[in-house]
Amino acid sequence: MNLSVDIQVASDSDDPPEPDSINRWLRAALERELPADDDREVEVSVRLVDREESQTLNRHYRQKDKPTNVLSFPSDLPPDLPFRHLGDIVICAPVIRDEAREQGKPVDDHWAHMLVHGALHLLGYDHIDDSDAAEMEEREVAILAQLGIPDPYHLTLSKQ
Repeated sequence: MNLSVDIQVASDSDDPPEPDSINRWLRAALERELPADDDREVEVSVRLVDREESQTLNRHYRQKDKPTNVLSFPSDLPPDLPFRHLGDIVICAPVIRDEAREQGKPVDDHWAHMLVHGALHLLGYDHIDDSDAAEMEEREVAILAQLGIPDPYHLTLSKQ
C-alpha cells in the first residue's frame, strides 16, 4: 500500500510522536482493513491540535463543549478517483498526554491507539451501539497487538 500522510502540527505540545511513528501506526490499521487488491494511493490527513481547537471542533461537530482526544472526518470524495483520500484525523495532544498519564500507560501507546481508532472511524467503524463498539474494539486490539502494544481496554479496566 502506498500511504501518504499529511501531518499538520497546530499544537504547542512538546512531545508529539515522530512522523515515522504516526505513519507506522496508521499503516498497521489500514493494511489490515483495506482490500489488498486496491493499489490506489491512500491519503490521510492528521492534525495535532491544542485543547482550544479540539473543543471548538467538538462543540461544532458533536455538540460537546469540551476538548476530546480524537475526532475523525471521513472524506466524501467520489470512490472512483485514482487515489483514495480517507479523510482527516484531529488529535488533541494535551488530552492524549493527560489520558495516558491517568490510565498509567506509555504516551506513545495511547497515541497509537487513538490514531488506529481514528483510522477505523475513517473506514466507517463506530461505537454507537454495544455490538458496533465490541467489533471496533476487537479490531483495535488486534492492530495494536501487531504493533506490540497491550490491549488498552484491559489496561483501562484494570485501573478502575
